[in-house]
Amino acid sequence: MHNIMKKNIRKNLKNLSILLLSVMLITSCSNQIHHDKINQAKNKKMFITILTKHLKAVTNRDLESLLSTMSPTGEMQLIVPQTEVLTSVDAFMNYHKEWFAAPNWTFETKILNTKVFDDFGMAIVEIIYREPQRNGVPYFNRMIVSYDLEKIDNNWYIIKDHASSVQKSTD
Repeated sequence: MHNIMKKNIRKNLKNLSILLLSVMLITSCSNQIHHDKINQAKNKKMFITILTKHLKAVTNRDLESLLSTMSPTGEMQLIVPQTEVLTSVDAFMNYHKEWFAAPNWTFETKILNTKVFDDFGMAIVEIIYREPQRNGVPYFNRMIVSYDLEKIDNNWYIIKDHASSVQKSTD
């Protein structure tokens, strides 16, 4: 009888050990999933912050802020209708310097959607560009713009801007 009790105790201890290990493993996995979700939310917030800073810099014609959203590697692609692809931060900034000098235009933005991974993300933005007078009449251009951002040294940067006109007052 004593041996039967010892076997039962050993069996119960073994089962209890397995149960405790299982609970610890599940808790650890649950904590990791929770931690990953927090990191994903933080990463997306950082992504949106830089994209918003970029859009505000264009709206406010702020070249210094705009440059701070550009990749430190110099990588950048600007694709706009009826223009050859610009392939560097310098070319992008020169394009915007000339554009920002033009008077009386406005630029309204709305982020439609984003997809953010650990170190790469994409966004679709609706942009309404307006001029009060172009060739004697008001002008507008509603565009859909896709942006690609890359995370470098834990900071997000714009590496591609691809604009497509959806509707223009000159159509």
